[in-house]
Amino acid sequence: MSRPYEILSLEALPAYESPNHGDSRLMPLRGRLGLRAFGANCWTAEVGKQIVPTHEEDSGDEELYTVVRGRARFTVGEETFDAPAGTLVHVVAGTRREAFAEEAGTIVLAVGAKPGEAFQPRGWDDTVAAFGEAAAGNVPRGRELMRSAAAAHPGHWGGEYNLACFEARFGDVDAAFEHLHAALAAGADEVRGYLPHDSDLDALRDDPRFRELGG
Repeated sequence: MSRPYEILSLEALPAYESPNHGDSRLMPLRGRLGLRAFGANCWTAEVGKQIVPTHEEDSGDEELYTVVRGRARFTVGEETFDAPAGTLVHVVAGTRREAFAEEAGTIVLAVGAKPGEAFQPRGWDDTVAAFGEAAAGNVPRGRELMRSAAAAHPGHWGGEYNLACFEARFGDVDAAFEHLHAALAAGADEVRGYLPHDSDLDALRDDPRFRELGG
């Protein structure tokens, strides 16, 4: 029987570039620990770079940010303030927030969930980790993460689409088309909105099968 707790060091968390989060680098924690009750991830960035991306949490999540190392400069709503290590910043959904790293090695822990609802991982952090692993040369590990994220949302176009993007960049072109067909079957309008401009699919554009998809 596995022990009912886990001890983890920040140094054990890799940091991945996240294309949708500017200069922020994701240190995946939720997936590493298998958290099911709430979302939790760490973020880091170089000095002067954005460590908490600008957003208002349209998902409805309530979030708590903790500066666990270094120092950050937060802006929440109209207020900007210094946040040294040990600072906790609570922000409700719908409130604009962002933060910049003010010291080397700054790390911010973000914890969140939607009030009144059971937490359901959206899998975006698994996707970032998967692409990061593959870019570092560990394609099998990246594929494993992608498949796990897709399996958590069976029948949803997003999982199949992300798998298609992954295979187009790092794997099997034939597999990429199989996943695109599955994604179109689950959400044709959404997928066709991405096809013309998603750079992850560039390796497929000269293939006649891509034109048949409407891309």
